[in-house]
Amino acid sequence: MRTYALTVFDQSGENLLNETFTAENDEEAKKVGQARLDEEGYSEYTHRCVNPEAKLILFHR
Repeated sequence: MRTYALTVFDQSGENLLNETFTAENDEEAKKVGQARLDEEGYSEYTHRCVNPEAKLILFHR
């Protein structure tokens, strides 16, 4: 399992969500990250999800 980081910001730059989760690969992590955003109602906020090498796998601005 690999550890991914999911972060959400509001327009002022305040951090609304900052958490890590594990997934088998980047594709699974995209699905998990998007589901988490949908759960919290943060899909339209600025967000990013990065893999352990710090590569962006999910991003919205």
